[in-house]
Formats: sequence, C-alpha cells, structure tokens
Amino acid sequence: MKAKHNKKRNTAFVYEALIKEATIAVLKNNNERSKKVIDIIREHFGQDTLLTRDLECYRSLYQEQALDTKVCEKILKEAVVSKMLIDADDLFAKQTEIINVVNKTLSPSVFSNFVPNYKALATINKMFNSSSPKEKVILETKIIEDMSKAPNLKEDNKPVDNIVYKTFVGKFNEKYDEQLLEEQKDLLSHYITSFSDNSLELKMFLNEEIGRLKDSLVEAKNIEDISLDDLMVEKTNKVLNLLDGFSNETISENVILTVLKTQQLVKEIYEDVSED
Repeated sequence: MKAKHNKKRNTAFVYEALIKEATIAVLKNNNERSKKVIDIIREHFGQDTLLTRDLECYRSLYQEQALDTKVCEKILKEAVVSKMLIDADDLFAKQTEIINVVNKTLSPSVFSNFVPNYKALATINKMFNSSSPKEKVILETKIIEDMSKAPNLKEDNKPVDNIVYKTFVGKFNEKYDEQLLEEQKDLLSHYITSFSDNSLELKMFLNEEIGRLKDSLVEAKNIEDISLDDLMVEKTNKVLNLLDGFSNETISENVILTVLKTQQLVKEIYEDVSED
C-alpha cells in the first residue's frame, strides 16, 4: 500500500511554510504578523523540542550534499533509526498543536505557501511512513540520488569563514574591503554559518533586515534631494520592488549580494542627509 502524504503532518514542510510566511509578512511591512510567525517558530522549533528532533531527520536528507553514495546510505539509515525513536503519538500531538496554533493565530492559508523543495520533503515523508518494502526501497533510492547531487553553489558548501567571507567581499565590491558596515558583517556572518543550521538564523536575520531596509528606503523618498529628483525616486522604487521580489526566491548569492548593496545604499543616503 502506497504511503499518502499529508503535508500538515510533514514537520519539515510546516517549518519551511512558516519561514516563507515570515518572509512575506516582513516584505509587506506587517510587523505584527511577522512577530507572530517567528514566535511560533521559536516556541515549537526551539532547541530540544520534539518537532526539532523530527525536523532534523528530514534535514539530513533533503539537501544536495555531493556525498559518496555509501555515505548517503549511512546517513539515510541513521535518519530512519532516529525517526523510529521518536514516539509517534507524542509527535502526532505536537503536530496537532502547531497546526491548531497556525490555524487560529495566523491562517490555514499558511499551509498553501509555496515551498521550493516540496517534492523532496514529500518523498522523505512517504519513505518514513511507507509500509511497503518495494515502495520504501524505491523512495530511498530517489532520496540517495538527490543527496548525491552536487549543490548549485560554486563555493564549497562548508563554513570556511575566511574563504567565504573574502569571496563575498570580492564579489560585492573591492572598495568596501576592510570597510564593511556592521550590518554587512552581520549578514555575511549569518551566511557563513547558515550551512550548520539549514539557514534558520540567516532566514530570520534576512526577514528583519529586509524589512528594515524597506522602511529606510520608503522614508528616504521623503528626503528633499530624493523627492524632487524623479530619477532618484524611480531608482528607489526599483530597489523596493527588487526586495519585494525576494519573498518568492530561495536564498542565493544574488539575494545576499543585493542586500549587501542595499545596506550600503541606505547608509550613504542617510550619511548625505546628516552632512547637509
């Protein structure tokens, strides 16, 4: 019998859908909603919670890792064992709890959010819940193939601080080397360490930082030098639209570099105003 996929009972999907909801709320300047979403994430996916333990079983399997097939097989085996050690009744209760919280505090529409790696998450969920030996082997084979793929990033997918840091500074703009703003350093630091926690801290930082940048750019349009310059207003609106568009994108080098440039732009705008 084929395992059915219930996305509301797929812990990894619920987590990714909430991250997406937080991003959308921040980009829409809905601070109240973004706070509610982040509070839910922190409460239910905090350290040592049952949902976090379940999430880790998924996390080890749904990222392209470019690992040797035998290594992938061992990781999958350990993930299956870890999943089996989680009490099914307790997990069901915790999943029911967060589903109810999302429905009441936010909206059932959260579960309709687009999650880019949905297919991979569904495959893993079906594998965990399958009672058919044949289907289980087929699903495991698919998961191992996906894990063996090389990641899209050209850089080595490891938190090698100095290499990643210098690479991004170089791509950003050589003139800012040794002169990075504190907020730019914070962004790069979160990016560098994002591989160890599936980008959770990076996503939350970007949510807040993009919201801050948008607020600053909206306020900047009221500055006389900008408001009286049609070209400057047009460019500012283009940047705002670009930031808005990130709600439908996964985190990439392009996103990071654009935010870095926007941080510099906002800094320069307000420095000019203070000098005047």
